[in-house]
Amino acid sequence: MDQTKRPLLIPPEFGTYAEKHGIFDLYKRLMEQLLINKPSDPLAFLVELLKRDNNDVPQVIILGPPASGKKTIAKLCSNKLRTAHLTEDNMVAEAETDTKVKVQEMMKKKQTVPTDVWVKILTDRMKLADCIKKGWVMEGFPQTREQALALQTAGVYAKHTVILDAPDTVLIERAQGKRIDPKTGDIYHTTFDLPTNPEIQGRLEEVPGYKEEEMVQKLIEYHRHIDGVLDCYQKTVKTINADQPKADVFSQVYTYLCRNPRSNAPHTPRIVLLGPTGSGKGVQAALLANKYNIVNVSCGQLVKQSIADETDQGKASIPYVDKDMMVPDTIVQKIVSNRLSQLDCVSRGWVLHGYPRTREQGEMLAKEGFLPNRMFFLNVPNDSVIERLTLRSTDPITGDRYHSLYNPPRTQEVKDRLSKHTKDEESKVKSRLSQYHAYVEELADLYTQGQQINADQDPHTVFECIESMIVNPLPKKFM
Repeated sequence: MDQTKRPLLIPPEFGTYAEKHGIFDLYKRLMEQLLINKPSDPLAFLVELLKRDNNDVPQVIILGPPASGKKTIAKLCSNKLRTAHLTEDNMVAEAETDTKVKVQEMMKKKQTVPTDVWVKILTDRMKLADCIKKGWVMEGFPQTREQALALQTAGVYAKHTVILDAPDTVLIERAQGKRIDPKTGDIYHTTFDLPTNPEIQGRLEEVPGYKEEEMVQKLIEYHRHIDGVLDCYQKTVKTINADQPKADVFSQVYTYLCRNPRSNAPHTPRIVLLGPTGSGKGVQAALLANKYNIVNVSCGQLVKQSIADETDQGKASIPYVDKDMMVPDTIVQKIVSNRLSQLDCVSRGWVLHGYPRTREQGEMLAKEGFLPNRMFFLNVPNDSVIERLTLRSTDPITGDRYHSLYNPPRTQEVKDRLSKHTKDEESKVKSRLSQYHAYVEELADLYTQGQQINADQDPHTVFECIESMIVNPLPKKFM
């Protein structure tokens, strides 16, 4: 036999290794930094980037009108993420002496600091070790579209941009009770967030610049520029309602920061659909395969195909299939492994359904190197499954499928010739359901990142839910 005509089997470790170690994302980041910085010695620059312990660090901008809680939320985020907390004041304080004196003098006279000066201060601050190794949370900057564009031109970009928004009337009212601890710089409020320590209460001071007339002017200035700033960050921005308790605001902001931004790096879907019989795994697999050009791998169809092709595994499966028994795991695993190793599955990705059914099968799949990166449990109540399966039938002439409730035949002639498959008898459906529920908890323990989907609804609604979890990266887990 000509060896070149045999199916080309590619070890699955290639793709899983690249994904596990973020090779594609690393390559993308290196190219981005190369184009942004344009170093005179590209190789030395790339080597320096690779020496860093972690290049995938938080880069967050928190914006909002005055009295929206930017300082409080930014401080909470930087503490939680263990990043540098950047504000206009501390960036100026850490700038070079000449620049520092010049800017402080301008701020004292309430003059506008030139954009190029701000960019110089910020880029110098970003080169310090804490920003490089831990990342940064920047509060209240940029304030204009010109500043935002200048930062992007200098290569400073945010992976997440948060806008804290609240009605102007609420902000003006909130500003009246705003107080600051001159010793620590912490912000408090006489009504909503008064410190319990009497010593801190005694040293609180009013925050200058927050009288009603001053607040109105600041809000006018903010609304004049914010749309231009948002236009620069439209792909990374998230607006949070700041007119709610501080804990709720922080919870929503932190949830957004844990969400990985969409990446342009290559991504090969390896999807496993799990669920009871009749949950729609085949329908969802077909929809995914059709839209994203991935390979639809049905375990049941693979076994039938191997029998038809008279392969060794197919021949070994015949006695079990004839007696309506489960094919041994070793045989099924070999059939599935051969299919997933072929070039189309490795290069385009795959969606597997009907396997694994037990934890042991899942562990065998992982041992062979086939590690899914998305797992979905399609949950449907037993009553709905029984209703779906026991009331369906097929037209033996046309092959069309009908359901006596949701898709009944239109003519009596068609109705009279409909036939039901023996596997759709209620007793057999209940048997398959009990088999699934006997092992589903073990599978959930194995696939801890599996997503639970309510599949007892319209198939296209279920598909949209699954699709949103495939195209978006999994959330980060910050330590």
